[in-house]
Amino acid sequence: MTVVRHPVVVGGLAAIVAALAGLLLAAGAGTSPAVAVDALVEGMTGTPYAIGSSLNAAAVLALIASGFTVAHRAGLVNVGGEGQLCLGGVTGAAAGLALPESVPAVIGVPVVLIAGFAGGASWASIAGLLKARRGTSEVITTLLLNFIGAGVLALAVHEEMLLRQPVTSAETLPQSAPLPEGARLPLIGSVESPATLMIVLAVAAAAIVALVLRHTPTGLRLTAVGESPAASARLGLGVARLEVGGLAVAGGLAGVAGAGLVATAPYVLAEHFSAGLGFTGLVVGLLARGSLTAVLAIALLFGLLTNGGINLQLAAGVPASSVQVVQSLLVLLIAAAAIFYKEKR
Repeated sequence: MTVVRHPVVVGGLAAIVAALAGLLLAAGAGTSPAVAVDALVEGMTGTPYAIGSSLNAAAVLALIASGFTVAHRAGLVNVGGEGQLCLGGVTGAAAGLALPESVPAVIGVPVVLIAGFAGGASWASIAGLLKARRGTSEVITTLLLNFIGAGVLALAVHEEMLLRQPVTSAETLPQSAPLPEGARLPLIGSVESPATLMIVLAVAAAAIVALVLRHTPTGLRLTAVGESPAASARLGLGVARLEVGGLAVAGGLAGVAGAGLVATAPYVLAEHFSAGLGFTGLVVGLLARGSLTAVLAIALLFGLLTNGGINLQLAAGVPASSVQVVQSLLVLLIAAAAIFYKEKR
């Protein structure tokens, strides 16, 4: 029974049920199951380009969910991944555009990613400080900061005094200029694939988070604070410092994801560049229930579904809302399984 209750197994079973529901929805839209499956698989893994795009999306989700897990270990729920991702994109783009065109990648890429981490961490620290000093719920503050973060992003790409590229015609989009060559994430794998270094960063981040949380004094302190802040304070632990730090790391990893998106083709900061991935990363973190292995597996699943859903709409004519229904059903099934197992204890 222990194996059946593992988040990865639960997620796999839920994915099968959700996939069957998706086939029924496709049939209702007038598309045969065979055509729908072919389009979905083609969009997920049918070509090197599809595989690379799916892995890039999964990497973004894994980074956000890994950060969520750090904050959650300290008893905090970070629902501000979207805003932190936006701020990471803004600061990463600003740092990249400030670099000279001839900057080498060994300098440019770390500068963009570090700036993204700093932007996301600073944004999340606002909620952390309010929690530590005023006792304000981090759920409310991180949620509200999402909307402000989206506003900061919109302002940055609409104002030429900030990051908007010079307007050369009526068709010029409100976006930044492209990042210099040396500030762009290197591609990995074949030349036909858009897979970038962000995939390696996401796996490394998950591994480091797992190591810190399970095998270091810091991880033990975070766990203690998450279990009982009052008892931790009586034992002399810096509860406020750990809470602010946990949220800062969560925001920082979301910021790295935002900077990584900007440093991926087409290498510009646009108003809707996040595509809601910040909120999806929150769902991945919730479903993983503290398991970093599950974070990677669920992020991969959602990355595949996201990319496959685009092709499902284009190639098979199935409404994009059908994919959203499948993802929502997937979330409900995994959440229901978690509640069921909790009640059985």
